[in-house]
Amino acid sequence: MSLRKSLFAATLALAGAFSLTVAADDHGAKAGQPSIVGIASTNADFETLTAALKAADLVATLEGKGPFTVFAPTDAAFEKLPAGTLEDLLKPENKAKLTAILTYHVVPGNVKAADVVKLTGAKTVNGQEVKIAVNGGTVTVDGAKVVTTDIAASNGTIHVIDAVILPRE
Repeated sequence: MSLRKSLFAATLALAGAFSLTVAADDHGAKAGQPSIVGIASTNADFETLTAALKAADLVATLEGKGPFTVFAPTDAAFEKLPAGTLEDLLKPENKAKLTAILTYHVVPGNVKAADVVKLTGAKTVNGQEVKIAVNGGTVTVDGAKVVTTDIAASNGTIHVIDAVILPRE
């Protein structure tokens, strides 16, 4: 927990005092909106995700033009991982594994919730496909529940999920 907080503190120092209120928007990004990383780095629910993106050197990529769709796990989702897993993944020698996991949460293109519910799967930047299911109004991605949809960024869309999804090895 202290490693995660120290990584996040460094990220916050870079983000400065920028604050943001995020609202779901079905019409896409608006001029002046922050990138996916900009949104994540200023949202208290994505401290761990932001630290992991930094450790995997994916910040520049997800600040890029895109578009990207990110199924973003919350801090609570990362806490569901077995004890010590996150700390182990954040070690420099595990960068490739961390990168594989994080890119498994990213789909190329700007896929809104209205389109996600029509899919049964989507190919991720990792190269593997996530399974998408809709059951009684609940959408899941590889079993992780989508809890918030269509957070518009300048370079794509964020859908918040309640678990970290893991690629097949």
